[in-house]
Amino acid sequence: MKSLKTVIRGLSVQLVVSHEMSLSVSMRLQYEPSDPHVVRAAFDVVGSDETVEWIIGRDLLADGLEGPAGDGDIRVWPVEEEHDGSDLYIFLNPRDGTALLKAPAREIKAFLQETEAVVPRGAESGRINLDALLAHLIAEG
Repeated sequence: MKSLKTVIRGLSVQLVVSHEMSLSVSMRLQYEPSDPHVVRAAFDVVGSDETVEWIIGRDLLADGLEGPAGDGDIRVWPVEEEHDGSDLYIFLNPRDGTALLKAPAREIKAFLQETEAVVPRGAESGRINLDALLAHLIAEG
């Protein structure tokens, strides 16, 4: 199977603390054609060497650009603001707390367009290596 390129994009997002306060956070999005349904989102924790990683469905991000999407631990929706254009809210809801992130929709959309140039939406199943996946599952069993 032909190897395709990994798509990586770093961007600055806002961790919304309250209506009046937010903190700038570095987010790195990574798309691997070998795992074509997901985007890995890594966040650097300020004042630490720790990185927090979330796995987000690529379709969830794309659908969230158009309207509210998700009903589990991750929800995404667009927000139009008069003073600075379009943003995308990403709500992360793990067991031990929540986080609301505000990301520039334009950058998320550009990242997703790059991923679709590598593996078009709807063509993901052709990129999954079932033999490798089965071998991995057997080894873990």
